[in-house]
Amino acid sequence: MAKPRVLVLGGNFAGLAAAQEIRRLAQDQVEIAVMDKKPYLLFVPNIGLEVLADRDPAASLLMLTPPILHEDDIAFIPGEVKEIDVDRQTVSFVPSERPGAPSQETSYDYLVVALGARLAYDQIEGFAEHGHSVSDTYLGNRLRHYLYHEYRGGPIAIGSARFHQGTMTQDLIPTAEAACEGPPVETALSLGSWLQKRKLGGPQQITLFTPAEVIAEDAGKPVVDALLKLAGEMGYQYWNHTIDVVRLTAEGIEFADGRTLEAELKIIFPDWVPHPFMQGLPISDDRGFVLTDRTMRHPKYRNVLAAGDAAALTVPKLGWLAHLGADVVARQIAADVGRLDPEEATLPFRPSVNCIGDMGEHQAFYINSDAWWGGEKAVLRVGRMPYLMKKQYKDLFFRTHGKVPNWGMPLAEFLIEHLS
Repeated sequence: MAKPRVLVLGGNFAGLAAAQEIRRLAQDQVEIAVMDKKPYLLFVPNIGLEVLADRDPAASLLMLTPPILHEDDIAFIPGEVKEIDVDRQTVSFVPSERPGAPSQETSYDYLVVALGARLAYDQIEGFAEHGHSVSDTYLGNRLRHYLYHEYRGGPIAIGSARFHQGTMTQDLIPTAEAACEGPPVETALSLGSWLQKRKLGGPQQITLFTPAEVIAEDAGKPVVDALLKLAGEMGYQYWNHTIDVVRLTAEGIEFADGRTLEAELKIIFPDWVPHPFMQGLPISDDRGFVLTDRTMRHPKYRNVLAAGDAAALTVPKLGWLAHLGADVVARQIAADVGRLDPEEATLPFRPSVNCIGDMGEHQAFYINSDAWWGGEKAVLRVGRMPYLMKKQYKDLFFRTHGKVPNWGMPLAEFLIEHLS
């Protein structure tokens, strides 16, 4: 009999982790294919580090994925998804190697949606002309060029547009008003240090803003209070409850609450929205994110699972949650094919924030918290050890081709929490 075919849509953190873990747990009982329009993984968390060091992030943060997948007998399909038919169990796509390729269709027994989300910069009026960010290599290099060749020493604004979360998971997770605010906090703290080092000013000319009542609310109140106290003592300005970004101009930012913030440099993190073809599908919530229970399976279409930013339960849109979700997905499929005890496989998705952010001068902050979801852990550490762990994790991830040893994260947590 033919083996069940697992089709993983997306090949960045969530997709790669899910495919590799499914192979490890299900072994040879399944056929696995990963589809992505690009043949590489982008290590997004370190883009800011490269930008402020005046290095091209594309030169050091791309990991070629087809050879890595081949090591585990996982096929790679270079294609851009156009349509998912969950009743016929098919995916329509356009091969992405050459422009003009005809549309193709492939089938699946299990579908793992790990496509990430669209970063909706195009919904922010004036972003193309006046905005900057660090979410990809193009925008990273654009900001790098501006900082090193055009920046005139004026005020800087860094923050998020409003995130529009679906309403169909309100009984499972809290509602967030920003997709993920670790990056804006990291960018502000590290850029303040960069300004001082280059004698262009310092934290006092940076305003950090949030659409929410408090920034980085998913880190939990104890951590947020400590972070805001630290940033205030360093001289950062802080605006909360801006509601949303309405428009960027050459002079600054106009917010939905009616305020206007003067800024020469505007670093924006936009709304995270589902891909257009996900909206209206029977597996999607009212926004277009994949609706799942805590086993990361759709309540009705049990052969459809999701991990990473495409999943409705993954809020905030955080890389750590992508790894946690991918692990749950793999255990579910492995149990279905008889390779894992069902009791072990049904361990649910337990979200938490695990984040390390650069602060410049070989310092970083570390957050490990589940307080936002009702837990009791809320750890914040600042110092050199978190910075070393941030640098080492990227190197370890690339050396192991994404298969960070099981002891890696617990060891890092122990070293940071006890030696910082």
